Amino acid sequence: MKDIRSPILVALGHVDHGKTSLLDRVRGTAVAKTEPGLITQYISASYIPIQVIRGMCGSLMDTIKGGVEIPGLLWIDSPGHEAFTTLRKRGGAIADLAVLVIDVNEGFQPQTDESLNFLKQFRTPFVVAATKIDRMLGWNTSQKNACFFDSWKNQTDRAQEELDTKLYRVIGQLGERGFPSDRYDRVDDYTKKIAVVPVSNVTGEGIPDLLMILAGVAQRFLKKRLETTPGEGKGTVLEVKDFKGLGNTIDVILYDGGIRKGDNLIIGGEKTVKTKVKALLEPEPLKELRMEKSFRPIDSVSAAAGIKISAPDLDGVIAGSPVRAVSNDKDIERAVREVETEVSEVEIKTDKEGLLLKADTLGSLEALIKTMRGRGIMVRKAQVGTVTKSDVSEIRTLEEPLIFSFGLKVPEEIASFAKDNNVMIFSSDIIYSLIEDYEKWSSEKKLREEERLLASVSRPARIRVLPGYVFRQNKPAVFGIEVQKGILKPGVKLTKKGKIVGEVKELQKEGDNVPEAEAGERLAISSPDMSVGKDIEEGDELEVFLTNHDREILGKLKHKLRGDEKELLEEV
Repeated sequence: MKDIRSPILVALGHVDHGKTSLLDRVRGTAVAKTEPGLITQYISASYIPIQVIRGMCGSLMDTIKGGVEIPGLLWIDSPGHEAFTTLRKRGGAIADLAVLVIDVNEGFQPQTDESLNFLKQFRTPFVVAATKIDRMLGWNTSQKNACFFDSWKNQTDRAQEELDTKLYRVIGQLGERGFPSDRYDRVDDYTKKIAVVPVSNVTGEGIPDLLMILAGVAQRFLKKRLETTPGEGKGTVLEVKDFKGLGNTIDVILYDGGIRKGDNLIIGGEKTVKTKVKALLEPEPLKELRMEKSFRPIDSVSAAAGIKISAPDLDGVIAGSPVRAVSNDKDIERAVREVETEVSEVEIKTDKEGLLLKADTLGSLEALIKTMRGRGIMVRKAQVGTVTKSDVSEIRTLEEPLIFSFGLKVPEEIASFAKDNNVMIFSSDIIYSLIEDYEKWSSEKKLREEERLLASVSRPARIRVLPGYVFRQNKPAVFGIEVQKGILKPGVKLTKKGKIVGEVKELQKEGDNVPEAEAGERLAISSPDMSVGKDIEEGDELEVFLTNHDREILGKLKHKLRGDEKELLEEV
């Protein structure tokens, strides 16, 4: 009989909507308060035993049909989306379940949409935690960590109405994005509607309800997925870092099987690493994987777990790499083939044209490519690792040399080299910022190109020669005109009844040269090859001559033309 492991849970959402403080409330720690700007800066993992969940939920757990078999929850906390994109395995994401954290007062924000996009891509079931209900006007907290409805009964009609209004906005925003949802107590079928749980990370209100829903959904709908196969350990590298006294170590999320001290360890990547487990370090329950003092050495561990592994030859290992742990030497080559297949299956199909993409992990690379393809952005080459001089040299010959760097700092030397070679680098730790910066740059570039093109052609205009304002008849002819339609500029040729009569050399108004004149303006023009009385007469109407090339460009840029210019184009 297969064992049931703990579901792996990931929190996603917009910056500062309460991802860490939500987990903080459950753990009873104060990790969020130690973070710069109260925003999580590191990926971490915390194991929450089912006993803790029962203690917080009380009688709520009795509402889960058939009882609860899962041993607990393994909660991955991250700065936004990094854990979700890093934690991948063959066939999708490691996360069994996700919590989409939304500040009920702010609703959907850019990173909320980005997070929802990941959930769509990896088809991960999720629950919405609508945080910061304690900020409702007149909200009354009579008891900490209360169930939502115990708290709801103590609120004024005004506070209840305000929360309902804000909840329905979030529910409406989910619906607009193709996800039917409702407040969790109104959901009859969790396979058809997303449960929205109102919570406060400050007072703990609604936290028992959220844990009950997560445990219930995992128990009822993910049981088959949570079955583990004893033996060979399967996991993903969460982070690679130096540990005092041990050198390089890897933080691993184990999602199947087990790992024992002394096991052969195979790690995929650009180069497959074969090594042996020197030490296994486990964090205390409710402690973070990254809090060094909370570790204890163990001999073995079973899925699901967050574990720190010490082993030789970990240089070059990258986050997101697949991991296999086998005890029998005969299984090493098979495990090598498996991890290499898994790495090769990361969807990095590239285009003949497009930009160069560099990312911090395999999962990030895959998620970025999917996001860009969805927006019609072509990717010529995609790799894990920092931007190098050879990357810049390789792409600088392209018509539009662009590099995207995600989750990695671009060295100043490389940034300077790229600038000298007219290569544009976009760098960010947030996917939506990367795309937003590119689209803004692309839009501005398009506008500049349109302005350049428009300046390179003659603009349509119609003028009338003013009677009594001929200052010189020829060589050059100087006479007064009125612009009737369009924009008149120096250098254009004028026609009379379709025949070219001469070129405009200068425009003068009140004794000064001007660069252009619009409809309704009166001024003097000079023309070296026109003769008043021979080529033109006072009172004549003249039009700017447009070549076929001019007309083609003006047709493409019609949205940039004035109304009277469009009229002239249509008349002619």
